[in-house]
Amino acid sequence: MRLSSRSFQDQHALAPQYAFCKPATVGHVALSDNRNPHLAWSEVPPQTRSLALICHDPDVPSAADDVNREGHTVPASLPRVDFFHWVVVDIPADWREIAEGAMSAGVTARGKGSLAGPAPRHGINDYTAWFKGDQDMEGLYYGYDGPCPPWNDALLHHYTFTLFALDIPHCPVDGAFTGHQVRDAIAGHVLAQAAITGTYTLNPSLAKGG
Repeated sequence: MRLSSRSFQDQHALAPQYAFCKPATVGHVALSDNRNPHLAWSEVPPQTRSLALICHDPDVPSAADDVNREGHTVPASLPRVDFFHWVVVDIPADWREIAEGAMSAGVTARGKGSLAGPAPRHGINDYTAWFKGDQDMEGLYYGYDGPCPPWNDALLHHYTFTLFALDIPHCPVDGAFTGHQVRDAIAGHVLAQAAITGTYTLNPSLAKGG
């Protein structure tokens, strides 16, 4: 199976329009266009009964002590964890692409809420946990919400979009399901998978270097 995009090239930088945050002219960051990138796929196994899509960043700091703090840097050596940006299941087996901006266009404070339609179904992304306790932003963040890595992170972040061809028509997750739950649910049901990765940083020194 092959996965590609007209929005970015594999192992190259994502443009700011696909991010939750972008560099600001005043201060460090500003909200961005938050458009989902275009994705297209081919060579899907004929036995496929549905597809699932996960976008995750494996480079998120495991501790937030220095995140976005003036005079501090998040060291590249800090252990990292996964942060899920997009979780979609029950994508019809005959779909072959998702258009740019079709599933996200703009930042929605408190999250997009449960997205309409029987299929595909969107899980919640990890901004749900990130904004917990924030009176202006707390909520359930369904669907795609793009990159917003710490502006003082010494590490370049990678955003991997992985498409899974499944032998089941319906992924056995319900409600506000997460990326970890989908990974567990599809184990043993994956016929094929393909991935494409974009990079992003809000650290001016890394951006100049790259």
